[in-house]
Parts: sequence; C-alpha cells; structure tokens
Amino acid sequence: MKSLSVLTAVSIAALLAVPSVVSAQQKTLYVAGYGGSFEKTIRDEVIPAFEKANGGVKVEYVAGNSTDTLAKLQAQKGNQQIDVAIVDDGPMYQAIQLGFCGKLDGLSADLYDTARYKDDRAVAIGIVATGLMYNTKVFAEKGWAPPTSWNDLKDPKYQKQLVIPPINNTYGLEALLMLARMNGGSEANVDAGFKIFKNEINPNVLAYEPSPGKMTELFQSGQAVLAVWGTGRVQSFANTGFPVDFVYPKEGAATLLASACPVAKPNASPLASSFVKALLDPKIQLVLLKDYGYGPVLKSVVVPPELGKMAPIGERAAKLYNPDWTVINEKREEWTKRWNREVER
Repeated sequence: MKSLSVLTAVSIAALLAVPSVVSAQQKTLYVAGYGGSFEKTIRDEVIPAFEKANGGVKVEYVAGNSTDTLAKLQAQKGNQQIDVAIVDDGPMYQAIQLGFCGKLDGLSADLYDTARYKDDRAVAIGIVATGLMYNTKVFAEKGWAPPTSWNDLKDPKYQKQLVIPPINNTYGLEALLMLARMNGGSEANVDAGFKIFKNEINPNVLAYEPSPGKMTELFQSGQAVLAVWGTGRVQSFANTGFPVDFVYPKEGAATLLASACPVAKPNASPLASSFVKALLDPKIQLVLLKDYGYGPVLKSVVVPPELGKMAPIGERAAKLYNPDWTVINEKREEWTKRWNREVER
C-alpha cells in the first residue's frame, strides 16, 4: 500500500499541477462527500497530494450522506459555499436538474459509458452494488447457510437482528425497489415493496440506520447479523478484520454510482474540476477499489485478483440492475413520507 500511495502522489501531482495564479484565486476548496471510511480514504490518499500539487491550496472536507449534501446545496442556493459535491447517483441527478453542477471539460475517453452524465455535468467515480451483508462467524456458529435472496430479509430467524438504511438513503431505497420488482412492481409502482416491508420485514428490523458508524457498531456489538448495504461499505468493514461478507442476491443487486461534480457558481475555482478528475486517476481508482470496494469506472484499469473479491467488476457489474432515477426522483419525496407513515413509525 505504501508504494501505491507514493505512485498515487506522483500521478496526481503530474496530472493536476496548475499555474500558481489559479491557486491564488482561491486558497480553500470545500469538498462535501461521504463520511466514515470514505472520508478517511480521501483525507489520506487524495487531499495531501492534491494540496501539494496545487500551490498550497487547503482542502476542507465536509462529511455527510448524499441527502445531507443535496440539502446544503439547496440551502446555499445563490451563495454556494461547497466547491465539489460527492453524492450517490440519485441525488446527483437531482443536483444536476436543479442547476447545482458545473460542466466538466476534458473527461477521459477511457470512462465507461455508465460513468458519464448528460452534458458532463458530473461523473461517476466508482461503481457500487447494493445487496446483503452478513456476519460470517455468527452464521457459521448457528449453522445457517449464507443468505442468497432479497426474500431472506423476511426470514423470522433474523428477528430483531436485521439492519436496513431508511429510504432517504440509496441502499434502503434500492432494497424497496428490488422487492417491488420481484413482486410485479417497478419504479412506477412500489406498492408491493411497501407491503412486504410493512408486513414481513419490519418484525426482523432492529434499526433503520443511515449512519455507517452506527451500522458497524450494531454488528460489532453482536446485535445485528444481517443488513442491506453496499459493496464499498462492506469491503471497508471487512478490511478492519471483522467477519463480514457481501452477497449478490440471486434476483440481482442494484447499481449505485458514487459520483462527483464541480459546483456551479460565479467565479468557480478551476480547482473544483481538477479535484473531481483527481478521483478518476487510475491509481486513485485502485485505491478506492482496495480501501472501499468501488468498481473502477475506467476501462483500462487492471484489477488485481486479490482486490476484486466484492466489487462489481466484469460479469458482476454487467448484471447489475440500473434504477430509473428520472422516475424515482419525481416520486422520492412522496415515498419518503409514505415510508415514515407506514414503515418506520
């Protein structure tokens, strides 16, 4: 990892060196993105090299989940403090629609098509799969077979041992969508998903938990043994040595694109676009894969076998279900109110 970090620093320095006059325009760059282990990776592997390469610019990282960051962009409309936003693809489509994202010029032709947004207003920095996480040690001790299906969330043996993020979080929302699709529904009709959550899954739920830190605490304390989560979070948790593994359910896992955009505002710093492109550097793509389980968004990145255990790469990536965020975002507020009223009471 040490040699990878050195290569990363050299690579970013070469890629992102800009004239000192640019640095003089803005000494502080505000980046809003995910907290937890993702924040640590960005602070350790990206920010120091970026600051050094760009004349001493100071990068301030503002941690929060995607809906938090989108809410900040909305609250600061007309006086944006954030320079770079890193959010899930659903909120990113909303941010673009609301005019919060500037254009990214000169994106690499090496990008997968799925990583590009219309008019290059944002770009995916990693491909995540939403599926199931389970405690391998507890399952072995109890003689339980690993979960294989979204329907396992309904199994009464997991009563009060299941954790699912709420649907204002992409992982919870995609669980709702998968259950709706498996039972004749779609993005346009999620009634079946709501019915299953309310009547069959709720008895098993210990907590509808959005915080990555609290999610891991519930597993570490032994209270939870099964969860809905993403490959990135599970890989990061497993990297600590805790006995968890990720399952791609047989009905399919859902795509989540961790995405970034430079925030549109008067006199926007060119460093915002530079920071986004830093996240696409091949060496950083491998760091995000190793530390965070992100499937690379560049076609040319060669994935070492030992790094590809959980990440959606190759055939696994090709089989992912891609939600229709245009339909979802029109209904998301309505669904959230319904969720709070019917499910998470």
